[in-house]
Amino acid sequence: MRHHTTFRQLEIFEAIARLDSFTRASEELFLTQPTVSMQMKKLTETVGVALIEQVGKKIYLTPDGQQLAQATREIFSIMDRYTMSVAERQGLKQGQLRLMAITTASYFAPRLLGEFAKLYPGIDVSLRVTNKEQVLASIADNLDDLYFLGQPPEDIDVISTPIMDNPIVVLAAPDHPLAHKKKITLERLAQEPWLMRERGSGTRNAIERRFAEQGITIRPRLELGSNEAIKQAILVGLGISALSRHTLTLNQPGQFAVLDVQGFPILRHWYAVYPAGRQLSVVARAFLDYLLGRGEAASGKGK
Repeated sequence: MRHHTTFRQLEIFEAIARLDSFTRASEELFLTQPTVSMQMKKLTETVGVALIEQVGKKIYLTPDGQQLAQATREIFSIMDRYTMSVAERQGLKQGQLRLMAITTASYFAPRLLGEFAKLYPGIDVSLRVTNKEQVLASIADNLDDLYFLGQPPEDIDVISTPIMDNPIVVLAAPDHPLAHKKKITLERLAQEPWLMRERGSGTRNAIERRFAEQGITIRPRLELGSNEAIKQAILVGLGISALSRHTLTLNQPGQFAVLDVQGFPILRHWYAVYPAGRQLSVVARAFLDYLLGRGEAASGKGK
């Protein structure tokens, strides 16, 4: 068993055992159900005994499954203590941290990275900000430690951890006729000239899905290649748009009107992502733990 069972398989099994559900385990670990089922089949073949029984729609651990679940929790506890001891010995006094982020993440990533670097000044940090396609290519080539994305890739096997909220809000110029209206309908909003990011943008996809749920198609008046270009176009009266609330980080309060629209904000998350086969360095793991601790404040909840 020790030669063939992977740590990932045990992680999946532990989630299934704890949640009593393949579906909830796949959601928690950001894996597809076929991937979860395949890994459990491999684990069962390796140990040579049935671990899970299904009765109707409910699943139960066999006695062997219960023993493995207990052993798995002990393994994870030992690994957690070991990782902490390594970090304490090294003191995070040296090392490298290489991050890559999609463009919208540039509104918060440098600040979080800067705060972390102040805590651990001996660590060399780097951050590359680029478009989604280049980020996905870098993930596939396993070039960096962590990646910031608004949506985990579906065709690359990755570990994805939500680190903060990423609400998409509808923005207009402060003197727009809808600025002080309440509960604006999507039908009314669709009548406005829209400014959109390019096709393939995660934000654009989320907006179009929200309108499509009501059978509404919106056709952009302009397609622009950056959030800042969209914001400038909004301010000169060319139309309205919907962007991550994080894009307002550097703007003065009141510079934009956030419209009160039914179905908005669209609640999404920012994710820290890394390839499933990659073992995080102590520095990268410490930074991920730092992000999880800072997530609430960074998302604006702590203000």
